[in-house]
Amino acid sequence: MTVTPSDLAASEQDLAVDQDIAAEAAADLDLGIPEEVPSADDSDSRAAVRDFDAVGFTLDEFASLLSKYDYNFKPGDVVKGTVFAIEPKGSMIDIGAKTAAFMPMQEVSINRVEGIADVLEPGEEREFFILSEENEDGQLTLSIRRIEYQRAWERVRQLQKEDATIYSEVFATNRGGALVRVEGLRGFIPGSHISTRKPKEELVADFLPLKFLEVDEERNRLVLSHRRALVERKMNRLEVGEVVIGTVRGIKPYGAFIDIGGVSGLLHISEISHEHIETPHTVLNVNDQMKVMIIDLDAERGRISLSTKALEPEPGDMLTDPQKVFEKAEEMAARYKQMLLEQAEDNEPMGVTLD
Repeated sequence: MTVTPSDLAASEQDLAVDQDIAAEAAADLDLGIPEEVPSADDSDSRAAVRDFDAVGFTLDEFASLLSKYDYNFKPGDVVKGTVFAIEPKGSMIDIGAKTAAFMPMQEVSINRVEGIADVLEPGEEREFFILSEENEDGQLTLSIRRIEYQRAWERVRQLQKEDATIYSEVFATNRGGALVRVEGLRGFIPGSHISTRKPKEELVADFLPLKFLEVDEERNRLVLSHRRALVERKMNRLEVGEVVIGTVRGIKPYGAFIDIGGVSGLLHISEISHEHIETPHTVLNVNDQMKVMIIDLDAERGRISLSTKALEPEPGDMLTDPQKVFEKAEEMAARYKQMLLEQAEDNEPMGVTLD
């Protein structure tokens, strides 16, 4: 097809008409577009910096709010949580993690409980110890027992430091001694540190005064002494050089154990007489009543040392005439006390005089 000059002129005229029509239509619409539109590089085109004070909190407060939703929980952490569900095997706890944490029944308390409801109730807030990493479901395992366990050892260490006497109930006995609970921890009283005329089996449910012998959290060893507690109590009313009446409760190759008002003192074989003795059985019998003198009080070891040798008017009287020894006991004890006093005075440092 051949395009003539007249055809081109007609096309240009039609295009000019179309442009005029479009301009008139745009003017009628009034789109509100400003005559000068700023470019992207123009500083006036950037969003204004907002003042956070205008929205009710500061940047620090906003950061603090976000920190409450930090999900970086680690085993060993102690966190606050809210109980929101109690189940037969445990409890569901909200600690702010993505998934509710779980506390098994055995972790609810250091003491024995019948059920979780005895310790917790829905809606209760308290601290929890994180036991383990998240499982495959993203759930953490919690414990109250571990917190109580740590605090119990702290309390027991403090009681030992204060050399306190405590009272605890015997809940079981075995061949080696008796078992008690102190601050929820299991403690052991060795048989040699139980000072009572009762058979061990009959001590269950009895409350005994006790002193601490060993407190070792790393080895989980809590050892106590009934004898030390009784001796300390008795020692508060006793003094070295005092004559007391006792009963022979046991005889060993190295000496005899004498009951003096509920506590046991040792009459060593070397303290029976000035004369040599092969065995205590040649002089003493179980259940014999006798006078003895206190020659040492060791509160730290819970021991009372006794003597009849110091009461002998003449060396060997305990072998030939023990009744004479008992009759002269107070007189000989007075001499013994005087001797101790003189020794103490001789050992005092000389006074310094100034010219």
